[in-house]
Amino acid sequence: QVQLVESGGGLVQAGGSLRLSCAASGSIFAIADMGWYRQAPGKQREVVARITRGGSTNYADSVKGRFTISRDNAKNTVYLQMNSLKPVDTAVYYCNAETYHLDDYWGQGTQVTVSS
Repeated sequence: QVQLVESGGGLVQAGGSLRLSCAASGSIFAIADMGWYRQAPGKQREVVARITRGGSTNYADSVKGRFTISRDNAKNTVYLQMNSLKPVDTAVYYCNAETYHLDDYWGQGTQVTVSS
């Protein structure tokens, strides 16, 4: 079992920045990839960014050049630095961990609201 706890969401004006953190605990050595997803009201959950244990990353086209995902394996934490935020980035952001056994774990979500 893996437990994920997110922090760092909040309200920010358009053009501002936020940094999300996700701390993992439990069977952390089983974790392979980690990532951030988001779900806006009335929409499906979508991937924002993912990172492998080795540090390889990929991003949704909508956030490329604005968001940066990083991972500190020693602290069992993954981060999402979000710059140049837009109102369309408003959503609940969820941390995800995928194990080597292809099990998926999710955090409780953190609200990000970008005002225009």
